[in-house]
Amino acid sequence: MRGQAVTSRALRLLGAFDAEHPRLRLSALARRGGLPLSTAHRLVAELEEWGALDREPDGAYVVGRRIWQLALLAPIHGELREIAMPFLEDVHRATGENVHLAIRDGVHSLYIERIWSRASVPLESKVGRRLPLHATAAGKALLAAAAPEVVEAALAAPERLTAHTVTDPATLRRDLAEVRARGYAYSAGEATPGTWSIAVGVPGPLRTTLASLAVVAGGPDDPVTATGPELHRLAAVLMVAASALGRELAKTAWSQGPA
Repeated sequence: MRGQAVTSRALRLLGAFDAEHPRLRLSALARRGGLPLSTAHRLVAELEEWGALDREPDGAYVVGRRIWQLALLAPIHGELREIAMPFLEDVHRATGENVHLAIRDGVHSLYIERIWSRASVPLESKVGRRLPLHATAAGKALLAAAAPEVVEAALAAPERLTAHTVTDPATLRRDLAEVRARGYAYSAGEATPGTWSIAVGVPGPLRTTLASLAVVAGGPDDPVTATGPELHRLAAVLMVAASALGRELAKTAWSQGPA
């Protein structure tokens, strides 16, 4: 029982890190992990010794390389990324834009791979980041294909990320219906101001969706729009790549979706 408690506390410390908090001092780690400072100090020392945490010169802690090495062993980082990369590269060559691969993680999209464009702008959808399904094209493509209970959970209290994030459940339901009808999702400035994205689902067996493939473009000085012909061209590129990726995944355990 004591061992379980120690494990739980150590995991709470590791869980204190996220995309907004990649570096934490001991006091912040204790606070975000909900632990007394003395307990956090002892566990952090053990985690640092094992390699789960690294201490930087200024005293802040970051996730250690050993965690990164373990993460690379997970199927989500191995087989799927390895199979998908050639298709992401095809889309990147055809569009010259940022290309993202995401899967659904509850009511969030989890970004597991990305190819940058040379004219890339800072984006919220970084590898390893989780974003609400309703706020990006990649997420909407996944949400449109999700079970009704997932849709209900995602639309129960939609989070506003920018001034353009759509949070009205009725409007989002209409948006998802349009995604299903036209075969692709579109989002403008809902997660990152000044950018727009288009995404399609990667098909699995029995009309399931295993992942989403997205192109993200724009920037602070660009209009948050895309013309109809451009959207149709990008959608066609993405659909061809997603269909081919789906056929490759059908030959693997990923035909049943992520574990």
